Amino acid sequence: MIEIIKAIFLGIVEGITEWLPISSTGHLILVDEFLKLKGSPAFISMFNVVIQLGAIMAVVVIYFDKLNPFDKNKTGKEKRNTWRLWTKVVIASLPAAVIGLKFDDWFEDHFYNFVSVALMLIIYGFAFIFVEKWAEEKTPTVTSLNKMSYSFAFGIGMFQLLSLMPGTSRSGVTILGAIILGASRYVAAEFTFFLGIPVMFGASGWKIFKFIRAGEALSTQEFFVLLVASLTAFFVSIFVIKFLMDYIKKHDFTIFGKYRIVLGTILLIYAAIKFIF
Repeated sequence: MIEIIKAIFLGIVEGITEWLPISSTGHLILVDEFLKLKGSPAFISMFNVVIQLGAIMAVVVIYFDKLNPFDKNKTGKEKRNTWRLWTKVVIASLPAAVIGLKFDDWFEDHFYNFVSVALMLIIYGFAFIFVEKWAEEKTPTVTSLNKMSYSFAFGIGMFQLLSLMPGTSRSGVTILGAIILGASRYVAAEFTFFLGIPVMFGASGWKIFKFIRAGEALSTQEFFVLLVASLTAFFVSIFVIKFLMDYIKKHDFTIFGKYRIVLGTILLIYAAIKFIF
């Protein structure tokens, strides 16, 4: 029962931090320091990635009509626009598929620690504040997904590679990249959600494959822990996605930048205290 409660808490953390540009990795590292799940290292590694499937399913459910090219109620033009949207998502996913998978484990092995994550939280926190001030004097050139070109989508995909560094936040760097390239905040956030579908399914599938290839198997307890955490992340994500899309209609991302700086500073202080004592 204690492990199920832990799974629910971790699902809440994942559901909130996966979509807000504040780094789910940074929060999971912090939570893991005080709330450790029982399980083999292989299971914990897989858990931290596969739990994202619950979060990404929320995007599929919320935007199902928009993402479904087979909807009989759509006109021919609307169906073509939907197929173009998926093409843009695939193009934007190519950098992560070609380069990301090759270096993901290396970055995790070398930089999945308090100090690295804290520094990335702080650096990108300042980046959000700087970019938002810079964007105040700019007029977005891409104000809808239909106006987004394929090359623009590929550019966002290149920015997504920055999220290989733990603590950057996948949603954070893609939103920043899209804004820098000329997208409105709303378009940047929405495309980030859609881009997460192939990325998270791919990353989860790869982790599961490695788990099985290594001869590992889920115990009954581990299966239910993963299931509960994923379901929790799904339901929390639905509320968080809707909140964020309503929030950015009237506000910018500066508050998230400030939050990242505060959290990163706390992590650095905590790491220093651990080192000293």
